[in-house]
Amino acid sequence: MLETLLIVLLVLWLLGFSFHLGGSLIHILLVIALIVFIVRMLS
Repeated sequence: MLETLLIVLLVLWLLGFSFHLGGSLIHILLVIALIVFIVRMLS
């Protein structure tokens, strides 16, 4: 489920670059998702 969330956030982040939607919120969510993903992979 975490991988699915990460993929969805990545797509939204890329769409944000294309259409300038969401601003910094999408970037913050992506960073949080990446941190959680890395911690989960290491543990």
